[in-house]
Amino acid sequence: MTLTPTRVGDVRVRRLTTTLYGYSFLEEFVLLYPVYALLFSDAGLSVWQISSLFALWSVTAVVLEVPSGAWADAVSRRLLLVVGPLLTGAGFALWVLVPSYAAFAAGFVLWGTGGALSSGALEALVYDEMERGGVSDRYARVLGRARAAGLIAVMAAMGLAGPVLVWGGHAAVGAASVLVCALASVTASRFPEHRVAGGVREGWTAALRGGLREARRDRSVRGALLLVPAVAAVWGALDEYTPLLVREAGVGDAVVPGVLLVIWGGATAGSLLAGEGERFGTGGLAVLVGGGGVALAVGALAGTVVGLLLVAAAFGAFQAATVLAEARLQHRIEATGRATLTSVAGLGTELVTLTVFAGYAVVASGHGHGAAFAVAAVPYVVLGVGLVVVVRFRRAGAEV
Repeated sequence: MTLTPTRVGDVRVRRLTTTLYGYSFLEEFVLLYPVYALLFSDAGLSVWQISSLFALWSVTAVVLEVPSGAWADAVSRRLLLVVGPLLTGAGFALWVLVPSYAAFAAGFVLWGTGGALSSGALEALVYDEMERGGVSDRYARVLGRARAAGLIAVMAAMGLAGPVLVWGGHAAVGAASVLVCALASVTASRFPEHRVAGGVREGWTAALRGGLREARRDRSVRGALLLVPAVAAVWGALDEYTPLLVREAGVGDAVVPGVLLVIWGGATAGSLLAGEGERFGTGGLAVLVGGGGVALAVGALAGTVVGLLLVAAAFGAFQAATVLAEARLQHRIEATGRATLTSVAGLGTELVTLTVFAGYAVVASGHGHGAAFAVAAVPYVVLGVGLVVVVRFRRAGAEV
C-alpha cells in the first residue's frame, strides 16, 4: 500500500502526540511526590532543613532555566528530554539509598537540573514537529491534553503512594519512582525530531543571544513572554497551600485527599477544554482569568465545602488560560530561538512564584488561608480587565 504525504504526516503527528501524552504522564506519575516530606522527616531533618532543600531546588531551577533552553536550541532537544528524567531518577535513588541531608540536597540539584533540561525543550520540539506536519493550529488542544495526562498522573500517584508506602516503605516508593523516570527517558527517545540544530557550531551562548534578540525586536513576543508568568505563576504557587485551605474550611484530615482530587479534577477539565478556548482569542482569555479570579476569591472566602467547588472551577479556568498563554507564545516565536524564549517564560514564572510564596506567608500568618487565596485572586481580576481593554483598543484601531 502506498501512503500519501497526508497519511504519512498524520502518522508522524500521531506518533508525536502519543509519545507526548505518555511522557507527560510518566513525568508526573512519581509516587515520591506526595510523601517525600515524610522521608525527610523520618531521616531526622528539621523544618528549617527541609525548607532549605526546597529553596535549593528553586534556586537550581532559576539558575539553569534559561541556559538549558538555549542549549536545547543549540543541540538535540530529544537528547535533553532523554537525559532529564535520568538525572531526576538518580536524585531519587540517592534519597532512598543514602537518606541524609547531603544526599537530599544532591538529589534536589539533580532533580532541578533534570527539570530544567526538559523545560523549554519539550514545548519547542512538539511545536516545531507540529508545524512541520502542518498542524500547529492544534497545538493548544494537544498541549492541554498533555497537561491533563500529567494531572491525572499526579492524582493517581496520590492514590497509590499511601498503599505502596505501607507495603514496602520508602524503599518501595523510591524504587517505583526511579523506574518511572527510566520509563520516561525511554519514552522520550521515541519523539520524532527533524530539526537541524543550527546553533551547534556557535554554541549555546549564540542560541541564547539569538532568542533574546527576537524578544527585543518583536513586541508581540515580549507581550506573550510576560503573559505566561502572569497567568501561570500565582495559581501554580497556591496549589502548594490547597490542603491547608481545605482543612480551614472544616474538612477532616481523612477527607482532605478526596477534596483535593475534586480540585485537581477541575484543573484537569480545564486542560482538556483549553483547545476549544483558543478560538475565542484574547477576549476569551480575559473571561477565563478574570472570571477565575472572582471564583477563587469568593470560594476561598466562603470557608465552606461548596466554596471549594468554586476554587476547583477557578483552577480549571487558570489551567486552561495557562495552556492558551503558552500556545500563544509558541505561535509568536520563530523556530530558531523557540526553546530559549520558552525557558525565559519559565524563568519569569519561577521568579513570580517565589514572590507569591513570600506574600502568601505574610497574609496567611495574620488573616488565614482563605484571605491569602482571595488576595492572590486580585492580580487575575486586574489582568482580565487589562485584557478587555486591549481587545477594545484593537477594535477601535481597526474601525479607524
